[in-house]
Amino acid sequence: MAARGEFSSRMGFVLAAAGSAVGLGNIWGFPTQVASNGGAAFVLVYIVLAFLLAYPVLMAELIIGRATRSNMVDALGKISGSNIGRATGVWGFVTVSLILSFYALVAGWMLSHFLQTISDMLGQDAISNWLVSSSYTRDILFSGIFLCLTASIVTGGVRQGIELWSVRLMPALFIIIVLLIIYVSTLDGAVEGWKAYLLPNFSLIMEPNLLINAMGQAFFSMSLGVGTMLVYGSYVSKKENLPTLGASVALVDIGVAILAGMLIIPAMYVALHNGVKIFSDSGALIEGPNLIFAVLPSLFETMGTVGIYVAFVFFALMIIAALTSSISMLEVPVAYVVESKGIGRKRAVWFLTLLVFIMSSTIAFNMDSLFGFVIDLTTKYSQPLLGLVLCIFAGWVWKRDQILAELKQGSEQAERSMFWKIWPWYVRFVCPVVIAIMFYRSIVD
Repeated sequence: MAARGEFSSRMGFVLAAAGSAVGLGNIWGFPTQVASNGGAAFVLVYIVLAFLLAYPVLMAELIIGRATRSNMVDALGKISGSNIGRATGVWGFVTVSLILSFYALVAGWMLSHFLQTISDMLGQDAISNWLVSSSYTRDILFSGIFLCLTASIVTGGVRQGIELWSVRLMPALFIIIVLLIIYVSTLDGAVEGWKAYLLPNFSLIMEPNLLINAMGQAFFSMSLGVGTMLVYGSYVSKKENLPTLGASVALVDIGVAILAGMLIIPAMYVALHNGVKIFSDSGALIEGPNLIFAVLPSLFETMGTVGIYVAFVFFALMIIAALTSSISMLEVPVAYVVESKGIGRKRAVWFLTLLVFIMSSTIAFNMDSLFGFVIDLTTKYSQPLLGLVLCIFAGWVWKRDQILAELKQGSEQAERSMFWKIWPWYVRFVCPVVIAIMFYRSIVD
């Protein structure tokens, strides 16, 4: 067990797991979902569904991980006693590697925009133009640099790599996002953004699209289904109370998502006040990469000299958010290769990083055909199906007495707790049905 590594503190685990959940999708996805789906009404539904849907699945991963003390492949093989479990683990291994391959490209764009702010400060216009102009060279170079940053952290293992940097990066993320919120709130147009974000439209609260969007955001924002939380759970001490730890991770993730909305939506309305287009032709708020790489840079340009420094801080925030997620994604295949194949950690990390870099480069050379395809394949199809299968393993395959025995490791009151009375039934019947509905709606929309 000692050879595997273990988080040294409760705070270290919570920040690492929350960092895994807090990614680029939280920063740019949640705010526009809120503004487009009833404002604070969406926030309320999202919070409720995060605990009714995402939290039980999160607990399934954490419990399986800590009980088996294994990577995803071996863990699912142990609780199922068959090759079906191992095959599911390999499926998760491949899925998370593919996610990291396109994620590295997007994070590389964040890195190039961050460096552009420095070249602007130095008056290097030619370099700035190259940094923000699409090209194979730029995409491959900066995705490679980002993957090297990720690998350099993961090589340190659980305590000296993942935990050490998570307890540094996550507080930095909170500080930066709060400072940006304070600054943006002082600008003209921000009040309209606050209204769009915080004023509820309760007439939309039972709209099917709002409910489906809130369920999807709650599930995917916690980095579920691909084994990151399972692997992190395997590094948690047996002395810790898992339901409490899981709730802490969920609360931090929800908190960061809400803070992101407090920054992004007012910033978009400041941009609108400054003459920047923030609505698409259909009337919806612009979201996703266009928000980050078109709307907000246009806003920074309208702010004059101070805009360069605001952009510098903003893209630093985005890089931190990307890193805290990418280190957890890389750890999933690394844990498998180290434990099942007997390869040293450093060698495994750099070998897998090279494989992911090759996949990223392949996508970069075939951007039009592969980028959207890989995103849909992994996040729209594979990830929810993996979440569904994990619920089946936890609810139907794994024996209830073994689950209770694992929960008792952190609390002798587990057998009498409401969590134990509700969770096994909930993860067996409710979660699979809801995830199946989500999946069906996502493929027919």
